[in-house]
Amino acid sequence: MRNTNETEIHTVLNNEVYGITMRAKISNLTDNIDIFFTHNDKVGKASCSSWDGKGELKWTTSGCETEMNNDTIKCSCSHLTFFSVLMSPPDVNSTVPDLETLTFITSIGCGISMFFLAVALFMHFLLRKAKSNQATKILMNMFVALSLLNVSFLSNESVANTGDNAACVFIALLLHYSMLASFTWFFIQALHMYLWLIRQNVSITNYMRKITVLGWAFPVPIVIAIASVGEYTTVILKATSGKISRMCWITNSYIHYIVNIGYYALVFVFTTGIFITILTKIVQARNIKATDGKRKTFRKQLMMVLSLFLLFGLTWSVAFFSYGPMLIPSYYIFTVLNSLQGFFLFLYYYHIHNDVAGSFSDDPDSTDSTTTIAQSSINAEENIYH
Repeated sequence: MRNTNETEIHTVLNNEVYGITMRAKISNLTDNIDIFFTHNDKVGKASCSSWDGKGELKWTTSGCETEMNNDTIKCSCSHLTFFSVLMSPPDVNSTVPDLETLTFITSIGCGISMFFLAVALFMHFLLRKAKSNQATKILMNMFVALSLLNVSFLSNESVANTGDNAACVFIALLLHYSMLASFTWFFIQALHMYLWLIRQNVSITNYMRKITVLGWAFPVPIVIAIASVGEYTTVILKATSGKISRMCWITNSYIHYIVNIGYYALVFVFTTGIFITILTKIVQARNIKATDGKRKTFRKQLMMVLSLFLLFGLTWSVAFFSYGPMLIPSYYIFTVLNSLQGFFLFLYYYHIHNDVAGSFSDDPDSTDSTTTIAQSSINAEENIYH
């Protein structure tokens, strides 16, 4: 771009200012002048500004529009004078205590979970798919949802650092979708155990097809609605050490609390109710069988409870205690338990398919029809936890 007057292009790096200085004032242009600058990985929000070159140095955005496209800044101005792209400090969405340590633990835990979830899926689809029952199919769907959750979380920061808005929206949408899908499969897991162990009736037409559609389709309209209003974008997190981290997520805290916390709270109430009900029946069943000298060992009973705890996603409830003196401890407990959830569930899957008797059934009709309801409940509980 040249004028009859001399044109000087300059860059002032120390002040994070990029500009074009014109030695003649030109205004009221019919068509805007477009000027392009390279972002150079600077941190902060860019704004195209101008100064008339007289008096005190004051920059104004009047007459200029700013557009960001990846690493390019476009200034569209209706006049020519002193121009600059000013980089304002980034808006820090929140300061997270021990962010770097928690991120490291999460990365290790999610990596381990991804590996073992992949092994479990491989074992199922290539070796045992033909032998799978309803409970195993539900578990495999949960494994897929958790795998998507781990993959999208581990790649999230890398995508956010690229500055590509479309990629950031996609990875945020995938992360949010897989999280809501995981919550839904926790709900379905509890519902299935309720129908099987408590009601002892899963005689629903196209049962697996219906719950599969529910598990994968329910989160779709939610993430589409949030994406349509532009709430998936880059979130800036600051560690107490001063380090800045980025991730692609929901910027509106109200949407986060209503959709994510609210939805999980509903799932938590339902799964907790089923959890307590099943534990009650387990205790009653053990008392009935105590006269036969067949009471389960404490270790097996503990494994039974922990399995339910993981299958129902109750480890996520630790987030409800992230207040006051429990803030930091709850962060670490939540991070360890949920980043390794895939690994723990793999151990559960491996155990139920490698017991000595080789028995695993979730068909209530497999029990003797002449037995009492209490005895049927005992047999059902024995089958699922063998």
